Amino acid sequence: MAGSNITLVVGTGYVGERVLARLPDGEATGLNRTERRAPHPVHRYDLDADGPLPLRLPARYRVLYTVAPAANSAADQRLERFLRQLRPAPACFVYISTTGVYGDRDGQLVGERDEPRPQTARARRRQVAEQALREWGEVTGTRICILRAPGIYGPGRLGVERIRAGIPVLREADATPGNRIHVADLVSCCLAALSDADAGGVFNVGDGDFRSSTAFAQEVALQLDLPPLPEVGRAQAEREFSRARLSFLAESRRIDTRRMREVLGVTPRYAQAADGIRASLREEGLL
Repeated sequence: MAGSNITLVVGTGYVGERVLARLPDGEATGLNRTERRAPHPVHRYDLDADGPLPLRLPARYRVLYTVAPAANSAADQRLERFLRQLRPAPACFVYISTTGVYGDRDGQLVGERDEPRPQTARARRRQVAEQALREWGEVTGTRICILRAPGIYGPGRLGVERIRAGIPVLREADATPGNRIHVADLVSCCLAALSDADAGGVFNVGDGDFRSSTAFAQEVALQLDLPPLPEVGRAQAEREFSRARLSFLAESRRIDTRRMREVLGVTPRYAQAADGIRASLREEGLL
C-alpha cells in the first residue's frame, strides 16, 4: 500500500466487495478471512487470531470495517485485535453497525441522539463495539464514522427460495414497521463517509420506506408472479417461527435518516422497496 488516498476494506463480503468495486484502481485493498475474487487486491487475514497485518500501512489511509462481532463474547474482540494493529492510525475509520442498538421503540421514530437500548445479545455487542471505537478515536485522533444500518437487501438477499416455497409470513395487521436499505445505497453511504472530512459520529442509514417485512415479502412474490404468501397471526408465528426470525419481529421502530441525507448527502436511489426489489431481481436474471 502506498499513497495518501488508500482505502482498506476489512471484510470483502456482500457489502465490502461492492465498495471495492466502486473505488479507483490503485487506491484500495481488502482484508478477508478467506480468498475472494475482487476488483482490487485482497489479503487473507484472520481477525479471530492475533497476528500482524499482511501488508504495510501507509502514513495516511482510510478504513471501512464491515465485519460483525463474534458471538462468543460480550465485546467485539475482532475489532479490538484489529485496532491494535493499526500503526499508524488511519485518518478515518468507518464502521458498519446496526439499528438494532435502539431496541424496541413501539413503532416510534428514532434518531441518532436517542440513547441506545439494545435488547438482543448481538445488538449489545454492537453497542460495546461502537463505544470502544469512539474511545480509540479520541486517543488516536482518527475521525470515527458509525453507520447504523438496518436490514440489507439486494441481489441474492430477497428470500426468493423461501418465498417460492410458500413459507408463511406474519399477518400484515400484526406486522411492525420495517427498516432496510438496498446494498447499492449502503455502498454510497460508505463512500460518502470515507470521503467527507466533516462526516463524523453516528449516522442512521436506510431507505425511509417503512413497509413491513410482510409487505416486502409479498412484493417480491408479486414481482415474481407467484401466489401471495399465506399469512399467520402473531400467536401462531410464536409457535412456528424460528427464534432468530421472531427476534426480528419482536422490535418495532422507524429509523430517522435525515442526517444521512443532509450531512452525508446521500439520497437513496431505491427509496421505494419495490424499485429496489425490481432492480435486484433483474440483476439476478429473475425478471
